[in-house]
Amino acid sequence: MELKTARLTVLIDPAKKKAFEALCDRQDVTPSQVVRRLIRDYLNHHGVTFVPSGVKQEEEAEAKS
Repeated sequence: MELKTARLTVLIDPAKKKAFEALCDRQDVTPSQVVRRLIRDYLNHHGVTFVPSGVKQEEEAEAKS
């Protein structure tokens, strides 16, 4: 399981934020879940690999093979 210890601050238009939060609510997801998924997808799209924080050494070796 990833450790969620880092904070990302994003400044957006208040109306866009309100619409985003309303959509997330309708889809029964949190805005944080959506942003984390967007970041994961963006990294994957650009071929960036990483080992999530909190992953044990054995899991790191398995992920590389």
